[in-house]
Amino acid sequence: MKFTLAVAALAAAVVPALAHAQFAKADDAVEYRQSALFLLGNHFGRIGAVVKGDAPFNKDDVAKNAELVATLSKLPWPAFEGGQTNGKSKAKPEVFSDKAKFKDAAEKMETAVAKLNTVAKGGDLASINTAFGEAAQTCKSCHDNFRAK
Repeated sequence: MKFTLAVAALAAAVVPALAHAQFAKADDAVEYRQSALFLLGNHFGRIGAVVKGDAPFNKDDVAKNAELVATLSKLPWPAFEGGQTNGKSKAKPEVFSDKAKFKDAAEKMETAVAKLNTVAKGGDLASINTAFGEAAQTCKSCHDNFRAK
């Protein structure tokens, strides 16, 4: 798992700077951001299952998933910068027409999941529940405003 975290951290540091230039095709940008958001949602969902009581609480597993979520939260945004989209994309036009609002929403989510990561390291389930709820609200807000159903 440490290797996975190291790779994710390296990707989060390097990929955003290089990603924008790599999306020569709309399909590449859409596939990249959907893949990053899928992984983000997967690890966030694992924490959500614990918060909802659908999975047992293991503080180490929650902390590992929270760390991955914090790292992955930085990856999708460069793939939106070029305004590239296709028929597979669920991004609403507002993602590209109101870039400041979209960027603000992304930053709020990154801040909330960073807080969740910090709280998860402490291992207190009640605090994790609160931080998870705050992070989930930022996800919902972005989906409501910028993702087609």
